[in-house]
Amino acid sequence: MPSSAVRTFTDPDDYAASIRRSANEVTVIGRGQFAAKLTRIDLHGLWMQRLSDNLPRILHCASETGRSAITFRTHPGPSLAWSGKEMQPSNIRRHAEGEAAFQRSSGSANFAAMSLPVEEMALLGATIGRCDLAPPTDPLTVTPAPAAMARLQRLHAEAGRLAEEAPEIIANPEAARGLEQALIEAMISCLGDGGVGEDTAAQRRHEAIMRRFRIAVEVHPDRPLYVSDLCSAIGVSERTLQYCCQEQLGMGPKRYLLLRHMRLARRALREADLITGAVTEIATRFGFWELGRFAVRYRFLFGESPSTTLRGPPDCWPQRAVGFPRVFAEIA
Repeated sequence: MPSSAVRTFTDPDDYAASIRRSANEVTVIGRGQFAAKLTRIDLHGLWMQRLSDNLPRILHCASETGRSAITFRTHPGPSLAWSGKEMQPSNIRRHAEGEAAFQRSSGSANFAAMSLPVEEMALLGATIGRCDLAPPTDPLTVTPAPAAMARLQRLHAEAGRLAEEAPEIIANPEAARGLEQALIEAMISCLGDGGVGEDTAAQRRHEAIMRRFRIAVEVHPDRPLYVSDLCSAIGVSERTLQYCCQEQLGMGPKRYLLLRHMRLARRALREADLITGAVTEIATRFGFWELGRFAVRYRFLFGESPSTTLRGPPDCWPQRAVGFPRVFAEIA
């Protein structure tokens, strides 16, 4: 049944959990109040998303298997890169099936995603586009003709407008069928006639190193990690890891781990019971042994002290004080 939903977010974790890919994580790397918006549209076989967020951040996501997916920018703006490769408003990224990668923004970001079942995309490529549209082994960058790209942008934006202003049209199966066919034709036109650029062998090696880096980071999500240990686990030198992280994350591994651990500590504080010593226990759990520096960094990044995050909104204080998890306070 066709459907659509539009949601706004102020919490990066909630935003990450709502993006339709199999695993997502958002690490904010800039100061300010986070704000994001996500529009999801399911037609029949075609799934679509429109995403926007306002702060510099690193998004890690792993795509779903069984789907052939593309992404593209919906507006020009600050730097936005997949695996260290800049996304231009005139380009489309064709993703490998099940691809896991980092996307980095240097400011506000606006981009869109579309996907079809793998078999359907391959069939459409052969019959309509007269090209091979099976998911590539490695990601590809496609540069369509300007008119084709502009048409895809317009149709995708119109679908987003309908999701906000007239969701009943998208929910109508016949109307959804017509919209879907127009979008598919526009997408195939872009992919079939566009010029294709492949990653270099060096870029593919760096992407493989960063996949191993991510796996090593995820093995112990609640434990402090050190660059030397990660290099041993990945099987690369510190110099190589430093280069790959700088290329794809815009920072070295030490800085990325610090920001990631700060985000994980914030999530733990938000979910913790209001008990004596909780801030100290959570800070040290994530490797922050100098509590004064932790508090200063925390306030700089999030605009409040760790203890303020622990207490939560005033209407949650009674429930949290007696040990109820935050989720129960929100339900109440």
